[in-house]
Amino acid sequence: MEVTLATAALVFGIVAFGGFVTGVNGFGFAVVGTALLAATIGPQLAVVVMILPILAGNVSLVRELDRSSLRSCVRRFWPYVAAAAVGTAVGMVLLSAIPTGPLTLALGVFVLVYVAFSQPWVSIPGEGRFRAVCFTEGSGMKAALGLVSGVVFGASNVGVQVVAYLQSLRLDRSTFVGVVALIFLGISTVRVALAAWLGLFGGTDLLALSAVASLPGLVGVEAGKWVRPKIPQSSQQAATMGLLTLIGLRLTTRGIGL
Repeated sequence: MEVTLATAALVFGIVAFGGFVTGVNGFGFAVVGTALLAATIGPQLAVVVMILPILAGNVSLVRELDRSSLRSCVRRFWPYVAAAAVGTAVGMVLLSAIPTGPLTLALGVFVLVYVAFSQPWVSIPGEGRFRAVCFTEGSGMKAALGLVSGVVFGASNVGVQVVAYLQSLRLDRSTFVGVVALIFLGISTVRVALAAWLGLFGGTDLLALSAVASLPGLVGVEAGKWVRPKIPQSSQQAATMGLLTLIGLRLTTRGIGL
């Protein structure tokens, strides 16, 4: 990929916006940044470019957990993180083999499914039963969910399944933000090494673009964290659901060739 000044400016702007959304909500960096980039530079390149900004953004957010909370969360969620790391490796190996059209369509569908299950206004038939059976605290279920989540995240940067699982556990707001960051930090660290080993960065241009894009991403995260207390949570949720719906619809129609 040849990185022009216009391309770099577009990438930096999108990454900064994704960081802002994450700073406000505690999640959304990967899906917002990847989805918007996928509509401009293609899904495979978008997944790779977002690897380092996602890692940097979650380093910033995980600091919201104090040492005691961090140790507690590591003990509680290590089966999920370990399995997700394995799944991420599988997903990244699959990334180069998935055609652009199906990957774009999958991104859109994943985003829309997340919105359907996360929005609080319309009840989804069978949702309660599904959450009760699948989203449990057992180590085996955590590992199974982590493996599936990792495969999806490794191939697409979509981590909404991770967010949906943690939301089902009814964590307080600060802990939720920290745990989301902790999980993504763990699997993103694995992704950096794998991306280099698999040659996904290609030449130095793409690696440099991903690294430099981390800076506007961090600025966006800090701006979002500053704004967070000033925006009612209901407004945050409505804005995020609306944005993700638009992104999901756009990717879905693009994936089917419309």
